[in-house]
Amino acid sequence: MKTFLQFAMLATVILSSLGCASNYYNVPRETFEKKVKILGVAPIFVDADSDLRHPEKDALVSLVREQNRKNEKELVARLKETGTFFSVRLLDDDSVKLFQDLMFRRERRDDAAVIYNKYFYKLPELKELITRNGLDAVMFTVVSGLTERDTVRSSNLMNYLDADYNFLVMTSQIFDADGNILWEYPNFREKSPALTPLLELQFADFDEAKANETDKVEIKFKTIPGITRAFNKGQDASSGNGKVSSAYVAIFKDMASLLEPENSYPWSKKKETPAEGQQAVPQAPKREPVQAEEMKPAEATQEVTKPEDTKVDAVQPEVIKEEVIKDENIK
Repeated sequence: MKTFLQFAMLATVILSSLGCASNYYNVPRETFEKKVKILGVAPIFVDADSDLRHPEKDALVSLVREQNRKNEKELVARLKETGTFFSVRLLDDDSVKLFQDLMFRRERRDDAAVIYNKYFYKLPELKELITRNGLDAVMFTVVSGLTERDTVRSSNLMNYLDADYNFLVMTSQIFDADGNILWEYPNFREKSPALTPLLELQFADFDEAKANETDKVEIKFKTIPGITRAFNKGQDASSGNGKVSSAYVAIFKDMASLLEPENSYPWSKKKETPAEGQQAVPQAPKREPVQAEEMKPAEATQEVTKPEDTKVDAVQPEVIKEEVIKDENIK
């Protein structure tokens, strides 16, 4: 009998630990679920002043804005499917004007070995937006440019190039009317935080180097038509009506998984609604050495002109309320 009681107590402790191990919010899960019933989703923003180094930057920004409009309804649909919220609404504000009115500053962050752009917004305008739309909280999602050191391998995996590459990334935050960040993506409550690029803007041209019998590899930007074709690789929308970009869906799916209701026990049934033919989330190339030969970047590669200082001057002296949970900031 004593052994049985000890086993029962141990099982209770294990189940309790499972029940609280998947809180991806910046506040207690119960607080979030009780507080946020009506979620507003702002149209997806593009930060045109971020680190976008493409030579046709204006065309790239226009393309991303168009793709945002085409795919943002899929984000709303997937948030509804989580069952976490009573109502999820896409706000009808103009994305360019709303971002200009709200954005206070941007910070390039390196937290838990994850490099990303973090955004801070003006508190009065944020509060007015939430109040005007009758919301409990609002989600802001931003597509921005980021340059990061990475290792890219050739198609035959025999060569690789370690260099700086320019990416498009997507980040997201949920705010309440007091400016508290209730949830964010990338999410640092995960065991292994990561940020999958929305799209790589550059590639290493190993084939050209091979054709010219040189070990110096040029890093080139993808063309606008090529980027368009990459975005247009689609799959069925979760609603079954039309197609959505697989690149966007991979990020939306990851976001939604971090907002699903908690499954307290191992035998709890989890709702799954995978789209037919859905592609897997793109994985970063493996970086283990495989006796590959390291190539040298071509000199022209190093002459890529960096954009103007991406620091955004404070538009107004409003003080932004930082995150309530102090222990989330990792340096």
